[in-house]
Amino acid sequence: MSRLATTAALAACGVLVLTACGAESDSGAADRDEVTSKFAGPDGKRVGTVEVDEDDGAVQVSVEVSGLEAGYHGFHVHTTGECEADSAAPDDPSKTGDFLSAGGHLNPDESEHGDHLGDLPALLVKEDGSATLEFTGPFTLEELQDEDGSAFMIHADRDNYANVPERYAPKGPDEDTTKTGDAGDRIACASIKAG
Repeated sequence: MSRLATTAALAACGVLVLTACGAESDSGAADRDEVTSKFAGPDGKRVGTVEVDEDDGAVQVSVEVSGLEAGYHGFHVHTTGECEADSAAPDDPSKTGDFLSAGGHLNPDESEHGDHLGDLPALLVKEDGSATLEFTGPFTLEELQDEDGSAFMIHADRDNYANVPERYAPKGPDEDTTKTGDAGDRIACASIKAG
């Protein structure tokens, strides 16, 4: 085969490959939704981002944060897309604190902690204060973007998912454990607004 024929054949293959790639991305774009939100602390300082990418019904969640205390932190989705510092809880306005405006955990089935739809894998922050986390979420983007939105929340402490053996709590876990897994204060929040 001559050099000219080889070049023409490679060029034709390149056009076919580009055409095929374009067709895939065109069809993929119609079935793909993506939302990105910034995590901020109570002082308003940005500490990272969360990206939610839904493709053909599968929801990929990607988190990148920095400037946090090293160790495990509870990581949840809360029911309301409001991240206000020193705010009132929607279900009890007499209770105030950082990011209480986000409500409780996303929990449409009213199950026990550890089985809430909003109970997510723990966030492990390295010694340098940074963390990344990627997982496939148990929810849809539509659920996150309901009429009042939702919020991703980072807590000060680790989450025990209410998994407290009976030998440590003969009467069962207390209310703080059954609600939040003893994850502690809300230290960073990222709002997902209603769709």
